[in-house]
Amino acid sequence: MFQGNLSGVTEFNLAGLTDKPGLQLPLFLLFLGIYVVTVVGNLSMITLILFSSQLHTPMYYFLSSLSFIDLCQSIVIIPKMLVNFVTVQNIISYPECMTQFCIFATFTIAECHMLAVMAYDRYVAICKPLLYNAVMSYQVCSWMIFGVYIMAFVGATTQTVFMLKVHFCKANVINHYFCDLSPLLELSCSDTFINEVLALCFSVFNIFIPTLTILSSYIFIIASILRIKSTEGRSKAFSTCSSHISAVAIFFGSLAFMYLQPSSINSMDQRKVSSVFYTIVVPMLNPLIYSLRNKDVKVALNKFLERIFSCEQN
Repeated sequence: MFQGNLSGVTEFNLAGLTDKPGLQLPLFLLFLGIYVVTVVGNLSMITLILFSSQLHTPMYYFLSSLSFIDLCQSIVIIPKMLVNFVTVQNIISYPECMTQFCIFATFTIAECHMLAVMAYDRYVAICKPLLYNAVMSYQVCSWMIFGVYIMAFVGATTQTVFMLKVHFCKANVINHYFCDLSPLLELSCSDTFINEVLALCFSVFNIFIPTLTILSSYIFIIASILRIKSTEGRSKAFSTCSSHISAVAIFFGSLAFMYLQPSSINSMDQRKVSSVFYTIVVPMLNPLIYSLRNKDVKVALNKFLERIFSCEQN
């Protein structure tokens, strides 16, 4: 895949999040803690859903896929970022850089569409409860998840193939903590017009289409909730969506700020800060949001822990 590299650069140097020596150790400890919480949180969510029969529903089927996406995205980004805090130069080879870019793009696109799928699932559950089991069968859910990964793979692979056609000359310092699209294109010594147009098209598609799906779903959801006469019924219906709304707001807000602003008014320092949210903070927050604000997850977790403790005592 990487044999098409005609550039003079064989490796890059990741500049990292900051160049201030006094912040290196505190940031290393901070992001190490975030990484541990992210890995433990998402692995715990996947394990809990896998072994708790009461969570074997489409909603949690999608949630386990979201946790898998967040886990993989963190593994691709954070370890290399941590190296930058403890070394003078964080070197990454050209093949490793292109691989990181491709995998990162795959899971970022997947998360966009997975959140849209989860919004549609909530729409069917609240607006068409009698048809839920028929519409959201396990076969349909499997095809929806498969479609998410196919779109993500095609989009990421296409952008990576065109990135391989970009020539890099002498400049090899990537002003970022991972191999992202914009800082890579800034180092190019060849025409990047096609790459920029392609990136804009994919960004609009992968942000606009899921956002439109989510907004449409919640318009119908809110309309259905307002028709519920009892306050308790409204509260229960809204509680099933509140976690998803929080995750969507954080993820798409930071993503839109990152990719849908003209480069002339969006400095690389701003992009770094914004990218921290959707590459690092969101994967950590998602399992916390869905566990702390979800009654079913809390009940399943208590039962799961009780089974473990009872097995140890026996």
